[in-house]
Order: sequence, then structure tokens, then C-alpha cells
Amino acid sequence: MLNNAAALTRLLLQERTSLLRLVESILRDRPAAEDVTQSLWFRVQRIEDDPPILNKRAYLFRLAANLAKDRIRADGRYAALFHAADTLPEEIPADMVGADTELSDRQRLAVTMTAIDELPARTREIFILRKFDELTLDDIAHRIGISRSMVVRHLQQALRHCMTRLGESE
Repeated sequence: MLNNAAALTRLLLQERTSLLRLVESILRDRPAAEDVTQSLWFRVQRIEDDPPILNKRAYLFRLAANLAKDRIRADGRYAALFHAADTLPEEIPADMVGADTELSDRQRLAVTMTAIDELPARTREIFILRKFDELTLDDIAHRIGISRSMVVRHLQQALRHCMTRLGESE
């Protein structure tokens, strides 16, 4: 008499087409059904001889259906886990900055604001229009009534002065 694993393996080979149809009807996906049918073979190889299986055909079809249902549940868990990443908020808050970094940044900002206040009036106005109001070079030139190249020179002067002050403070 054949043991359970050998008998189920022989039956699996005979009923493979029917088992594949059953699994495909549950999964509605041919490649996934092929995978489940293949994994059925591995599962059958691990079946013990005790207790003996009386209705091997019914057992095999029930095992195939259960594996197909397990596959559906696993796919659902996978989808829930990995498709949730698609719904992440567009803006993720930055990590909290350390107190020492915040203090250093505040000091650098204070030095920069003081340096801006030290600029000549026209240079300060051009710098503020460019960096804070975000106007283009052409818009600034038109507003103030100077050439674009003069706007560039004023900005270079302002940036050099601010960088010098920052360098001195560090």
C-alpha cells in the first residue's frame, strides 16, 4: 500500500489539469494558479503517513482550494502594505532640529540681518527686492531705473558684504 505522500503525488499528476482549473477559478489569474498548483506539490511531499487519508482526491482538492485562498489573503496583505505608500502625504515634516543647530541658525540670521542693515540704501533695496520679494533682475532694473548690469553689481556687493560678516562671526 502506498503512503499518503506517494499516493497524493500520483493523484496530483493525474488531476493536475482539474486542480489548475479549480485554483484558477478561485484566483482569476492563470500565472498565480500555476504557482499555487506548483506549491501544492511541495505541500503534498510533507504530508505524514499517520493518520491515513481515506479520500485522497477530496483531500487534494480541498488542499488546493485552501492554498488558493491563502494566496488571496497574502496578496491582500501585500497590497495593503505596499500600496499604502502611494497615499503618503506630499509634505512630510522634517525631523526636529537640535537646540545647538537652532541656536547657531538664529545667530547666523541675526548676523545676516545686521549685515543687510549696514548696506548702502540702494544696494539694500536691490538685495531685498531680489532675495525677499523674488523679483527678476530685469524687473528690479526697470523699477529702480538702472541697467541690469548695475543691478548685478549691487547684488554682488551685497552678497560679498553679507558673506564677509558671516565669516567674521564664525
